[in-house]
Amino acid sequence: MSETTTPPPLPRRALIVVDVQPTFCEGGELAVDGGNQVAHDVAGYAAGHRGRYAVVVTTQDWHIDPGEHFSSRPDFVNSWPVHGVADSPNAALHPALSELDPDVSVKKGQYSHGYSGFDGADDAGRSLEQVLRDAHVSAVDVVGLAESHCVKHTALDAAAKGFATRVLTDLTAPVSEEQGEQARHELAAAGVELTASV
Repeated sequence: MSETTTPPPLPRRALIVVDVQPTFCEGGELAVDGGNQVAHDVAGYAAGHRGRYAVVVTTQDWHIDPGEHFSSRPDFVNSWPVHGVADSPNAALHPALSELDPDVSVKKGQYSHGYSGFDGADDAGRSLEQVLRDAHVSAVDVVGLAESHCVKHTALDAAAKGFATRVLTDLTAPVSEEQGEQARHELAAAGVELTASV
């Protein structure tokens, strides 16, 4: 008589929606081509797959005085045009996410670059890592804008902190294709899984 084995429990997974804000979409101060489409695609995915996730977290650039991050002569590597200004309409979540109803909202970059969601905190002052630990999450899916910058840094930090990390590649877009290719190379090298949403 053969023994039956119980499969291991599925990991508790979080969906991290990075910086899906008008400031990064067409018509915004730092627009990413395809940003509006990403916003609608993320909203549709989240609505259809909410049950997969123990917690849904949004991050937002929420700049107050980020120092050299802003420049009137940006190099688009370490300095940028003014964007994601705290309390401005374009720093709000994209209207496509109006029904997302995230469990936690993290704001980042008030006084720094704030590329990674792990640089920010929620309204209670909890870091993104603490939010995930409190929810007993061990795996994360990262989506949003931009693949080559804040999505990349958020996913790299998640992996470095021991979370099993995926970037859903059809739910993000890079600043440029060249930078997107470089980001995907860095992510894969760090053990981040790159996969399409299903």
